[in-house]
Amino acid sequence: MSNQVWIRNGYIVTMNSNRDVYEQGDILIEGDIIIGVGRVEPLAVSADAEIIDASGKIILPGYVNTHVHLSQQLARGLADDVDLLTWLRERIWPYESNMTERDSYFSSLACCLELIRSGVTTFAEAGGQEVGGMVKAVTEAGLRGILTRSTMDAGEGLPSKWVESTDKSLEKQVELIEKWHGSAEGRVKIWFCIRTIFNATDDLIVRTKQLADRYGVGIHMHVGEVDEENRFVRETRGRSTVEHLAHLGVLDKNFLAVHCVWLSDNEIDLFRQYGVKVSHNPAAAMKVVLGFAKIPEMIDKGIVVSIGTDGAPSNNRMDMMSEMYLTSLIHKGRTLNPKSMPAEKILEMATIDGAACLGLDNEIGSLEAGKKADLIMLNPSQIGNIPLHDPLANIVYAMQSSNVESSMCAGKWLMRNRKIIMIDEEKVMKEASERAAALITRSKIILPKRFPIS
Repeated sequence: MSNQVWIRNGYIVTMNSNRDVYEQGDILIEGDIIIGVGRVEPLAVSADAEIIDASGKIILPGYVNTHVHLSQQLARGLADDVDLLTWLRERIWPYESNMTERDSYFSSLACCLELIRSGVTTFAEAGGQEVGGMVKAVTEAGLRGILTRSTMDAGEGLPSKWVESTDKSLEKQVELIEKWHGSAEGRVKIWFCIRTIFNATDDLIVRTKQLADRYGVGIHMHVGEVDEENRFVRETRGRSTVEHLAHLGVLDKNFLAVHCVWLSDNEIDLFRQYGVKVSHNPAAAMKVVLGFAKIPEMIDKGIVVSIGTDGAPSNNRMDMMSEMYLTSLIHKGRTLNPKSMPAEKILEMATIDGAACLGLDNEIGSLEAGKKADLIMLNPSQIGNIPLHDPLANIVYAMQSSNVESSMCAGKWLMRNRKIIMIDEEKVMKEASERAAALITRSKIILPKRFPIS
C-alpha cells in the first residue's frame, strides 16, 4: 500500500518565506515528509496514493501552541476569579501535588484532544511532575510535543513532596532527557524548565542553562508574569527579573520566556540582544489579571513572538483559534491602531514563528517540500464565515475551532472530518471527569458556591 497522500484543489496558505498562497493548490506527502506543494504533477503520484479533494477547504501548517500545561487539564474551573498567587498556592499546587502518573496521563490525553480540535499539531509544555504520563499520552495522541518537568528548588508555600535540592532537580531533568528525548519517532522532545524566579535559586538557573546547552535543548520559563515578581527580584537580587537573568548569563536564543507582561523597554532590548523567544498568552494574562504585554513593540524590535493558550485553569479554553482572535483584538485596542497585529502577522505567530520559538522552523511551521507533514484543513462553509472576501482575515477574525475539519502530524491523520483518529474520545472524557472529581477530594480544595443550591 502506498504511503503517499495527495491533497488536491485546496486553498493553500504555505507560510513559506515568500508567504505563497495557492487558490487551487496541491500538496503531495510521502511518509512524514511533504514532497510537493502548489502544482503537483500526477506522474509523481503513485497509483494507490490516498487522494483527497480539498475543494472549498483552506489548508494551513498545523498551529504551534508554545505554552501549555498538560497536567492542569483536569483543573479547569478550579481557580476562576482569583489573583495569581491565590490561584497558584491555594488551588493549583494542592491539585498538582496530589496527581498520580495515571492522573497525569488522562489529563494529558484530554488536553491533547482539545489541542487537536483547535488545529494544534505541535506544542510546548510548561511542566508538571509526572512526565511519564505526559509522554505516554502525547505518543498515543500523535502530536508533536516538547515536554518539561516543573522545576523548583526554593520558595514559599511549596507542597512538601515538591521540596528538593538543586542537585536533585537537575538530576531528574537529565534523566528525563536521556530517557525520552527524541522518542515517539522524534515527535517527543524534552527541554529544561524553570517554573518561576520566585521558586528558583541562582544556582538552579545558571546550571540549567549549562545543561540545556550541553544537551542542545531549550529552557521554558515564566518571566515577568506579575509586577510582584519584579519587586521580589529587586528586593532579593537587586535587579528586575530580566536584568537578573541577563546578569546570570542565561538569556539566549534557546530561552523561551512566557507571558512577559511586566517588561521595561530596556528589558525588551535585552531580549532582542540575546535572541530570546517569547510566548504570548493573552487570555490567561487578562483572566488572571496579569496585564497587557508589549507584544507589538517586541515584534517591531525583531523579537520572535508566538502564541500560547496556557493551562485550562488559567484560560479555560485550550483553543488556538480563540487565542489568535484575541491576540489581534487586544493590541489594536491597547495601541488604538487598527493596523497593529494584522491577520497575516497573527498567522505567522501561530505557525512559523511558533516553530522558530521551539527551534523547529527547519522542520515545521510552513508547508514546503522537505518539511514534516504537519497540517490542518479548515472548512469555511458555516454561516459565520461567509462570504470569503479575504480568506486570511476570515481565518483570524471569523473562524473558530469548529472550522478545523482535519488535522495531520508527521504524515498521520489525527482527525478526519471532525472525528478523532488516535484516541478514544468518549473513554477519555469519562475517565478524566472521574479522576478530576477524585483529585479535588484528595486535594481538600473547597470551591466557593456561586449561587445558592437547593
